[in-house]
Amino acid sequence: MNKLGYARKEKVKEFMSVTGETDKIALQFMKTNDWHLEGALEKYYSQEHIKEAIEKKRWEMLFNKYKDPNVDMILADGISRLCDDLQVDPQDIVMLVLSWELKAENICEFSKQEFIGGVESLEIDSLETFKKKMPNLRAQLKDEDTFRDVYNFAFDWAREKTQKTLALETALALWHLLFAELDWPLIDQWCKFIQEHHNKAITRDVWLQLLEFARTVDATLSNYDAEGAWPCLLDDFVEYLYETGTCVKKSD
Repeated sequence: MNKLGYARKEKVKEFMSVTGETDKIALQFMKTNDWHLEGALEKYYSQEHIKEAIEKKRWEMLFNKYKDPNVDMILADGISRLCDDLQVDPQDIVMLVLSWELKAENICEFSKQEFIGGVESLEIDSLETFKKKMPNLRAQLKDEDTFRDVYNFAFDWAREKTQKTLALETALALWHLLFAELDWPLIDQWCKFIQEHHNKAITRDVWLQLLEFARTVDATLSNYDAEGAWPCLLDDFVEYLYETGTCVKKSD
C-alpha cells in the first residue's frame, strides 16, 4: 500500500472505513474494479455472505433496541417501547398475532432467538418495515384457519408454564379480545356465566371447543344438538341461556 499514490491510498482508506475490512481486501476490490470506489463498494456488498451479515446486524440492532439491560430478552418494558414505536396499543390483538408469528413461548416476552428468527421470517429489517407489516398481520385474522391457529396458540402462550390450565382472569381478557374479531353475540353472556357458575381456571378442552361452539352453533341455539360431544361446561352454558331467557328452548 505504501507504493500507492495519494489518491489511491485515500480510496483504499475510504473503502476500509465504509466496510470495516482490511487493507488487503480493500486493495483487492479496488484493483478488480479499476479503482472506481463506487463500483468496488457495489461489488463488495453484492456478495451473498456480506448481504446476509448486514441483514443479521440489522436484526441484532432491532433486538438490542428493545432488549432488557439485564437479560438477553425483550421483556414487558421493551415490548411497551416497541408498541410505542409501532404506534399500536400493547393490548391490541395484532400484538398477539405478532407473538404467534414469532413463535413466542411466553406472554410479554421475546427471546433473542424468537425475535430475530421471527423478524427474519417476516422480512423485517427496520422499524419502518415493521410498521408496514402490522396491517398485514392484522388482516391474517380474517382467514378462518389462521384465526384458529392464533386462538389455539394463545392458550399455551398465556398460561403459567407450571399449570396445565389457563387462569380465569387471563382467559376472560383473551376471550374478549379474540371474539371481538368474530363478533360473537354471546361472548358477554359466556363470560358472565363462567364467572358466576365456574369461577376457576379454564382447561384446554373448554378453550378449544368454545371456538368451535361459537362458529357452529348460532346465537339463538336453533341448531344446537344436545346429544353433541360438547364439554359439560358448554352444555351448562346452553341451559344458562335458556334459564336467563337469552334463548328460547326448542319444543320437542
